[in-house]
Amino acid sequence: MTGGERLAGGIDTFIDVVGRITAWSSFALAVVMGSNVLLRYGFSYGSVWAQELEWHLMSPICLFGMSYALRHGEHVRVDVLYDSFAPRTKCLINLVAAVLAMILSLLVIYLSWSYVAQSWGMREDSANPGGIPARYLLKALIPIGFTLFFIQSLAETIRSYYAFRKAAS
Repeated sequence: MTGGERLAGGIDTFIDVVGRITAWSSFALAVVMGSNVLLRYGFSYGSVWAQELEWHLMSPICLFGMSYALRHGEHVRVDVLYDSFAPRTKCLINLVAAVLAMILSLLVIYLSWSYVAQSWGMREDSANPGGIPARYLLKALIPIGFTLFFIQSLAETIRSYYAFRKAAS
């Protein structure tokens, strides 16, 4: 096993841990949403804070979950076409897609940096009365999530490169 393959395996292990932790956000989201519905329709009670908590939980699910989905091959791909390709072509497609994902990740990190820094600088809170404070913490998940996506894309690039070399020989 090469150093690159060990690095890819280490990244995979790390992303699996992040994914398992993030999965608990899904459970928490289901509990919060169920509680909000019960309180609103059963007791005519609503809370801005509880409604905002729903999308505060949804954000890490999406931003951290995309790396986990990529790790386990659950990302969007046109499988009806992909399945008919030769192994070497599949490896090349995976390699190009992983490199493009890395570029996209770097672009989003770069473009979100000033947005997040501005939010941190003003210690942005919810615009809604009774909303969740410290919205800047939620916005900080954007570059963090895409950094995780970048490193998982790096692992995919490494794995695809070695698979392409092996398929070519």
